[in-house]
Amino acid sequence: MEGHAKGLGHGRAPDPPDEREQARRGEPRIVDKPWGREVWYAHTDRYAGKVLEVDAGHILSLQKHVVKHETMLLQVGRVRFTLNDEVFEWLPGEIVSIPPGNVHRMEALEDSVILEVSTPELDDLVRLDDRYGRVR
Repeated sequence: MEGHAKGLGHGRAPDPPDEREQARRGEPRIVDKPWGREVWYAHTDRYAGKVLEVDAGHILSLQKHVVKHETMLLQVGRVRFTLNDEVFEWLPGEIVSIPPGNVHRMEALEDSVILEVSTPELDDLVRLDDRYGRVR
């Protein structure tokens, strides 16, 4: 039976190991924040993945991104989410996708865990307001 995967069944050998990216294991990067912490588990030239752990009563910057596109899933907790002119309660299991240019902010009403995937521009941040004095 012929294989249907790339490089199989049509006289072409699979790509040699030195021509493809090597798999690897590692530890996440922990970034402490005044509102909790970020756990960076992926950061490549194509995508990034983080877990945001936000302590109840804390609020992230009112911000936007010029290039970065992010999608977030609230895994645990309750969050007051500001997205442009809309304010809503974000509940576990709901997804918010934020293309570049959209103004947003999150306030944890309870201890919250947010899964974030994005394009890789992690320094692309325009802070418009910040409780912790980090506006540039």
